[in-house]
Amino acid sequence: MREAFEALPKTGANFVPLSPLSFLERAEVVYRDRPAVSYGKRHLTWGDFARRCRSVAAGLRAEGIGIGDTVSVLAPNIPELFELHYAVPLAGAVLNTINTRLEPDTIAYILGHADSRLVICDSALAPVLREAFRINGASLPVIEIVDDEAGAEPAGLGPDYETLSAHPPLDWALPDDEWQALALNYTSGTSGRPKGVVYHHRGAYLMAMGTVAGWTLPQTPTYLSVVPMFHCNGWNHPWALAIVGGHMVFTRDPAPAKLFAAMREHGVTHLGAAPIVLQMLCESEAAPSRPFDPKIKVMTAGAPPPPAVLARAAALGLEVMQVYGLTETYGHISQCLWKPEWNDLPAEEQAAMQAMQGVAFPMVEGIRVVDRATGQDVPRDGETQGEIAIRGNTVMKGYYKDAAATEEAFRDGWFWSGDAAVMHPDGYMQIRDRLKDVIISGGENISSVEVEAVLYHHPAVQAAAVVARPHEKWGESPCAFVELRPGATATEEEIIAFCRERLAGFKVPKSVVFETLPKTATGKIQKFVLRATARKLGALRG
Repeated sequence: MREAFEALPKTGANFVPLSPLSFLERAEVVYRDRPAVSYGKRHLTWGDFARRCRSVAAGLRAEGIGIGDTVSVLAPNIPELFELHYAVPLAGAVLNTINTRLEPDTIAYILGHADSRLVICDSALAPVLREAFRINGASLPVIEIVDDEAGAEPAGLGPDYETLSAHPPLDWALPDDEWQALALNYTSGTSGRPKGVVYHHRGAYLMAMGTVAGWTLPQTPTYLSVVPMFHCNGWNHPWALAIVGGHMVFTRDPAPAKLFAAMREHGVTHLGAAPIVLQMLCESEAAPSRPFDPKIKVMTAGAPPPPAVLARAAALGLEVMQVYGLTETYGHISQCLWKPEWNDLPAEEQAAMQAMQGVAFPMVEGIRVVDRATGQDVPRDGETQGEIAIRGNTVMKGYYKDAAATEEAFRDGWFWSGDAAVMHPDGYMQIRDRLKDVIISGGENISSVEVEAVLYHHPAVQAAAVVARPHEKWGESPCAFVELRPGATATEEEIIAFCRERLAGFKVPKSVVFETLPKTATGKIQKFVLRATARKLGALRG
């Protein structure tokens, strides 16, 4: 009977709040003597690492930090930032990792909007923090990280980070409520002030578990820390690695020579990287002459990597899996799972398949591609575009102090991404564009991503972006902005002819502008700047 089922109790024995803190509590025992951290001459086992995290948490408590307090961090990918992913939530606080590439004005805005109680800052970033304080007209308590591996000197910001780790370790304790805020991450702010995205313990726990399952992470992998931990908390990989006792290798900055050296020295098995980093690796003079064997598994996310980059990565022995996600979804929520039947395809076709965004990760409850006009899923024809809608436990709590934006994002019980995609007959999703980036020319929808992929095949093209330019006859036409490789040359006519050989006529750029492309602090091309430039160029004729 239903009543008998419902009468069974939910107790401490059979219901425990989900939190990634439990992963480290287990790792401290299971992987106690296994390597957790390598950074220059610094090496920590999981036992060492867990004790430091608990001590830093105690130090934060001694600074008056408690439940619901925001702790902001300005630091590159170094072990201290890894520690803070556990220490801050263990203290009951909310971790706010700030993009180190932002200008002082935006950092000042984030510190104020986030209601930060404490800032932990790397010495090298002291000037930008001081300027942010000047802009705000007020300062906050600061703990300074002095990175010996970088040869840093104290900048006089405040007490040394190591004073936190000197405290007796806190005992492990999970939050009373798994819905408690864990992290506050800010969007890249490509069109206005960034929004604060709130993560909870439950979502981070499930994201980490889903990553292990979806990426098939083995026990004790060696992971190269490339994805900035200020971006979706490093795609939640710092929490996932504790599940499998992974070895986190740091280089502080993602210079290709340093990354290749770390891959060789430590036998790296896995890494995450944005497409721009993949491109840097593929084109670096430091690239090895022989491909890595065994292959290194790479997760990449962002703008779909051009097939040409994926082909070069494969030749290096980098086994790339394209994923898709947003800051609002804790990072990746879909993946391009490789199909055995693709093995016999030509290399270029394999790269095209590899660039799809694929199917949902195991922890995601639903991904749809929806025609917003009808509210129905688009047909699985690989042609009809719709907007990606997502549902699951790895969707944010909401936007911090922005109820209107939260309500708008969660209409009809789904999170609306703003990304345009098609669904293929096999159920694999493929992004066509941001909805605002779709070019409508003579009633035809043109994917800027598709045109950009062709441009990247041109040997002279370093980077490319395509936006709409007014056209007297067609309403809009594709305008290509091209950044050439150092020492390379190309003309507008040559670029247009190259595209004409590879695209339907209506998709071919009608104009080409050569310039250094404007980018955000995370390396995303600022298309809103390019759209404004295209409008200033005026309408094309003919």
